[in-house]
Amino acid sequence: MSNRDGASFVLIPGAGGMAWYWHRVAKLLDQAGREAIAVELPGDNNTASLADYAEIVVRAIGTRANPILVAQSLGGFTAPLVCEQAAIGALVLVNAMIPLPGETAGAWWENTGAVQARIAAAERAGYSAEFDVQTYFLHDVPAAVLQAAPRPREQAEVVFREKCKFRDWPRIPIHVVAAADDRFFPLEFQRRIARARLDREVEVLPGGHLVALSNPQGLVDRLLNLARAAPAR
Repeated sequence: MSNRDGASFVLIPGAGGMAWYWHRVAKLLDQAGREAIAVELPGDNNTASLADYAEIVVRAIGTRANPILVAQSLGGFTAPLVCEQAAIGALVLVNAMIPLPGETAGAWWENTGAVQARIAAAERAGYSAEFDVQTYFLHDVPAAVLQAAPRPREQAEVVFREKCKFRDWPRIPIHVVAAADDRFFPLEFQRRIARARLDREVEVLPGGHLVALSNPQGLVDRLLNLARAAPAR
């Protein structure tokens, strides 16, 4: 007998599009009696567009009523497109890129000053300012998780050149969750962008950029709290 209760969680991955990124979070949500749909996106397909990504997420939602949409990193560019096509109960952006209507993911870096913020944070903290995956993505992910990881996929460049065609952010509860030790999108940078683009304060939890792998319980606790606080629709 199922003990599921409340809205489903639909989980959008970041660059590469691998649903596996969410596997620790999905397991914990399932144990808490919540349905979790981790969406696989064709991130390495150079012919797949943001519109294609959004269509895949909308298909995964199906007839579910007012699910909670959770988007990680580059998934922030897919999320507003999904919100224009499906009835979403709440949106949670996790260490996410937050676009303006019509902005490309490629232009986002310069428009927001993301790279400069990353380098400045590295120089303050004393780790390498030159990007590498271990320093910026994997530094707090448990070794056992990494050993079981599938081969990562490279993100196709086509979506970085495509305008994110949405009218405005939806008038639903939107939460911006930032990990305190995110080296790729440092906390103060995320605070600045969330205020400027969504007029939101970030909600901070321990972890790095891949917080769903490094601190899944902390993220799930936050997601469940947000779901309980969401108004009935």
